[in-house]
Amino acid sequence: SELEIISRAEPLPIDFNQQVSEEQRLRYRYLDLRRPQMSHNLQFRAKVTSNVRRFLDQQGFLDIETPMLTRATPEGARDYLVPSRTHKGKFFALPQSPQLFKQLLMMSGFDRYYQIVKCFRDEDLRADRQPEFTQIDIETSFMSAEQVMAVTEAMVRQLFAELLQVELGDFPRMTWHEAMRRFGSDKPDLRNPLELVDVADLLKNVEFQVFAGPANDPQGRVAALKVPAKAEAISRKMIDEYTNYVGIYGAKGLAWMKVNDLAAGRDGIQSPVLKFIPDDALQGILARTAAVDGDIIFFGADKATVVAEAMGALRLKLGQEFGLVSDEWRPLWVVDFPMFEQHEGRWHAIHHPFTAPVGVSPAELQANPAAALSNAYDMVLNGVEVGGGSVRIHNHEMQQVVFDILGIGKTEAEEKFGFLLEALKYGAPPHAGLALGLDRLVMLMVGAQSIREV
Repeated sequence: SELEIISRAEPLPIDFNQQVSEEQRLRYRYLDLRRPQMSHNLQFRAKVTSNVRRFLDQQGFLDIETPMLTRATPEGARDYLVPSRTHKGKFFALPQSPQLFKQLLMMSGFDRYYQIVKCFRDEDLRADRQPEFTQIDIETSFMSAEQVMAVTEAMVRQLFAELLQVELGDFPRMTWHEAMRRFGSDKPDLRNPLELVDVADLLKNVEFQVFAGPANDPQGRVAALKVPAKAEAISRKMIDEYTNYVGIYGAKGLAWMKVNDLAAGRDGIQSPVLKFIPDDALQGILARTAAVDGDIIFFGADKATVVAEAMGALRLKLGQEFGLVSDEWRPLWVVDFPMFEQHEGRWHAIHHPFTAPVGVSPAELQANPAAALSNAYDMVLNGVEVGGGSVRIHNHEMQQVVFDILGIGKTEAEEKFGFLLEALKYGAPPHAGLALGLDRLVMLMVGAQSIREV
């Protein structure tokens, strides 16, 4: 019977039937959110957080908020700083995670804590990284690594069952060493069938230094990556592109070998490095990679870290380009990480300096830090690390030894973590926890390519 104009709209600066740049979408984010896809993503995210809260509440976890204005703690990224009005020239830091607070809560007797919490890291934008992000943060007292993994795995399985009608089943376990050996990654995408195969032992005595150097270096590695039935499809131009691609990760080149006719022996193999490889080594490589006619084999030879990064990235690229990645959910736990890694002669914690080692005393850890494994566990889903956690150090002496190994002297430790070291003196229970990246988890569940979509 009547028409009342509530508010008048200008012509929209975005046409959602067209491809719109991300910059344009973010500038007019309020219009972008009108799109059904974005609206669905945010509604789905709300269902995820609601489901997580319900699950953890039923398991006896207590939702406790921790401070946002805090002091800087070394968590691996740069802090965001907030100037203090009352203490001129001093700054607060925004938390990279509530790690120390949740450990203090365990020492306070709150034995099952959780929080869906905003965290801040001053690092470069990537599809799965943002300066501010949200994590599902959990800490428990008197629970082992196995028990923490069981609870969080059950939570994620329930999420998928209720919201996507997907049964994930039990998550397999894989050690860090196996993941790096087979996939060149500590977050392997198991939907991709390509695997790295070590061949250094076959190439120790060849005259070709590109192979022999790394093969005889304790820190080196020579790995082969076989791509089945793609010798014809992969041209010299593509090989040049792949060579440039692995160069991004520090590789100095990319050797290759096409298997045209296995029965013809050397004559059936096409490769610029064939003349450097004796018959026994060649036969060994073909046997170990189970190569057949039509396959192509790529080689990475360098320091083990470079080979893992470069060949791991090439594996993912080839899997995507040739449609080898299956359409399914492949979760797993990666366990038994090394406790430390060495850069420029100094030890660094692979997770964080509060992670407990597996089965060694403080004296044994001090004597041989290189061999120590950390009691840590990462949840990986389709090649994305969605969460990570560990058993924490609850013993003052062990924490001091870890600080010593990391080159954090008594004065620095007292200045940065004095409150934690003091709290450990008053009867700290064994405790363990985990944090899941909410943004990444929702991104995977809705099939988005970037966490900015969710």
